[in-house]
Amino acid sequence: MNPVSRSVIPLPLVLAAVALTAACTTGTAGPNGSPGAASTAGTAQIPGMPDPAAEPAPGVTAAILFDLGPIVTDTSGFTLYRYDKDTVNPPKSNCAETCARTWIPAKAGPDLVVTGIDRALVGTVTRDDGTEQVTLAGWPLYRNAKDAMPGNTGGQGVDDAWFPAKPDGTKVLLTAETWQADDLGI
Repeated sequence: MNPVSRSVIPLPLVLAAVALTAACTTGTAGPNGSPGAASTAGTAQIPGMPDPAAEPAPGVTAAILFDLGPIVTDTSGFTLYRYDKDTVNPPKSNCAETCARTWIPAKAGPDLVVTGIDRALVGTVTRDDGTEQVTLAGWPLYRNAKDAMPGNTGGQGVDDAWFPAKPDGTKVLLTAETWQADDLGI
């Protein structure tokens, strides 16, 4: 009896290949085989994934990240940060103009959604430009424009002043010891 040799390709690798293929643009040939107009087929938003450029509905949600623990996100799942240079009593945002292009204020609205967070900790502050921003325990909240996907935390520790907010309004602080303890399951 001859054993049958089979190639096994892990499912994540197959899915990555399919996604990469779907994300590439396709072209059409012009006359005499010259390049034609490029098609945008395959560049549509991935179903089920929020568009990072879209403005989320106003709201805050408690979430848990494997490496950071409990954090706060907007309604699209993007991490919300607090800024150590803001003031809490009274709440005031000290991030404007250029800063606010990278650190997008979490906008408040009349139908503010609050999920998994003590509603008494959630408030608003009027920014210098007149818009309303969500606060948590008095801290204005922001989204990092460089976080491309829900769950990204690229703003963690930036300038030693930006940190993901926890559901109680405190900030996520990680040290080398914390990372090591997490990796060792301690």
